[in-house]
Amino acid sequence: MSDHAEEFLIASENKAFDKEHRRIINFNIGKYDAAVTRGLSKLINLDNAKKKGHVIKWRVMENLDKYLPEFESNFQRRGGKVIWANDAEEANREILNIIQKAGAKTVVKSKSMVTEEIQLNEFLEANHIESLETDLGEYIVQLLGQRPYHIVTPAMHLSKEDIAKLFNEKFGTPIDATPEQLTAKARELLRDKYVQADVGITGANFLLADTGSIAITENEGNARLSISFPKIHIAVVGIEKIIPSIADLDLFWPMLSTHGTGQNLTVYNTILSGPRQANESDGPDEMYIVLLDNGRTNLLAQKDQRQGLYCIRCGACLNACPVYKNIGGHTYETTYSGPIGSIITPHLQGMEEFKHLSYASSLCGKCTEVCPVKIDIHKMLLLNRRDAVKHQVVTKKEEWAWAIWKKGMLSRKMMDFFKGKTKNVFLRTLFKKTWGHLREMPVVADKSFSKEWAERNSSES
Repeated sequence: MSDHAEEFLIASENKAFDKEHRRIINFNIGKYDAAVTRGLSKLINLDNAKKKGHVIKWRVMENLDKYLPEFESNFQRRGGKVIWANDAEEANREILNIIQKAGAKTVVKSKSMVTEEIQLNEFLEANHIESLETDLGEYIVQLLGQRPYHIVTPAMHLSKEDIAKLFNEKFGTPIDATPEQLTAKARELLRDKYVQADVGITGANFLLADTGSIAITENEGNARLSISFPKIHIAVVGIEKIIPSIADLDLFWPMLSTHGTGQNLTVYNTILSGPRQANESDGPDEMYIVLLDNGRTNLLAQKDQRQGLYCIRCGACLNACPVYKNIGGHTYETTYSGPIGSIITPHLQGMEEFKHLSYASSLCGKCTEVCPVKIDIHKMLLLNRRDAVKHQVVTKKEEWAWAIWKKGMLSRKMMDFFKGKTKNVFLRTLFKKTWGHLREMPVVADKSFSKEWAERNSSES
């Protein structure tokens, strides 16, 4: 068992029995579920929209080598610069080069999971560059020295009392400050930072191939401020975020907002097509797009599992998952938690270290049901388990146990040959530890169903 797997089991147990954590997360997810249910009810043909989104993303992944160069060409035509990064190290190095070349010292960032993935904040801090998160949730977890808890709502695990206490300790606000007062304080602190910042860094929700643009979706306006004031704008985006046309936003923007927060459309939706043009008064003087691979082509090479790259990061599968709702986001120790994180992380960061996430599921299928682009998430979890065995990253004991189980289950004679007592010994010997110390092992009946059936029928006749 890898170190990550052992830590996951310990953290999962601690969180599962933390009643306060469960209260907060269930309350917050409950509010989102209610909003999403209302939002989805307004869509006329939801299943058809999901199928259309799935087909568009399928077409993109099958032709990624066509759409990415098309995006690059169109973006460069308007003065933008594209940087291709194979991994996190290369992406961070290129970003640092841009910052140092400009003599910049301060960076403002809008919410971006891909910059969390490459641990950009930590990297910049190590190189004496101040990097400040401007999304309220991201700002809160940055003050706490934590990583985002959820793809959409980074501070979902905190109550308003927790945040009031944090602001009281950091900024001297009243211990009983209301959410409105806390938001006003954060706004006051951040406004000057936008004006003073040398560089603005964002992610992007979509790359538009036909116009060479990026599309950013947000509810607070911090991304627009991070783009507008600094002279340099750097967008860090995974290569899978591309869609063929600006016209496809007609589908993806409503689907993203409705599944993420229940809104018809998020408050701020921005399309950027390069740096400020000669006839424009606003915008950065320089704009860079860092196109990040970082293991995505590993997943793309898996024909059965490349569906994982269809994800639009709405967070719906996290909110639906009974496992996530009990153990929370930090337990996964990955950038992308919950069901979607469990299927993509083993391919992005290594099957040997993260195969355990594909077992952290009840396989209820709710994640697949709620996905706006119809990713077969629960099927992908099973395929990851298959690959773990195929690539021999399971223990010999586990391998032999399942080999025996499979042989027995495929043979009625063998199943009937072993008595209930023998089967119970097998279970206690092979599965006691993996079954978990908080659960009792199931007890197999002394007689098989077929034996019981035969005896009852013979006695009746």
